[in-house]
Amino acid sequence: MAARESDVLSATRREFAVEIAETPDVVREAQRLRYQVFCLERGILPGQTEALLESDEFDARSRHVVLRRRCTGQVIGTVRLVIGSSDRPNDCLPMQRYCSPTLLQNLPLDTLGEISRFALSKQRRAPGFPSDSLLRLGLMQGILRISDELGLTHWCAIMERSLLRLLQATGVHFAPLGPAVEAYGLRQPAVAAIDMTLASGKRQCPDFYTFVTDAASRRERSRELLAA
Repeated sequence: MAARESDVLSATRREFAVEIAETPDVVREAQRLRYQVFCLERGILPGQTEALLESDEFDARSRHVVLRRRCTGQVIGTVRLVIGSSDRPNDCLPMQRYCSPTLLQNLPLDTLGEISRFALSKQRRAPGFPSDSLLRLGLMQGILRISDELGLTHWCAIMERSLLRLLQATGVHFAPLGPAVEAYGLRQPAVAAIDMTLASGKRQCPDFYTFVTDAASRRERSRELLAA
């Protein structure tokens, strides 16, 4: 990657914090941003008009990530990771509401997480912000941190094909899983083995790979030092 792009990555680290929601208040911040994006800006989900929140039954079984601007505390991006469970093989993940019941039968549900409610607000971003691709990678950094903590092996998602292409351009590869389905617009079910995705990202976009794996790599180095 060119030096200028590396400088942009460094600036993104300085300006934004990737935060795992550990309290109900932070989860509500994520849900408020989802209301802004999915209910007001895009008009594809109903939301809770009085509370200005977008939520569903899967939130309680999810880990949430927010992207926060350090200087203002403003949340400008969010995503959640819904955790699979072999105890509920037919109804543990949102995409099962739209896809064939057999779609996930060959995947390890107990180490599978569905990436969902990927949101960046247009209204909350200002001129001079980093590109959307870097903000998306910031959210993926949070997803990887959660996955590392929980010992997940696979990600799945039901995404617009344009988002899958944008993630692929920065080294985050998902493979199509079955045909596209109608879910608030045409969307593609997809899956990624986490280790393979990280390996291909490291080859294709090494600086982006370093950015996404930053926190997980620091934890791994700390574990190695403690074990020495």
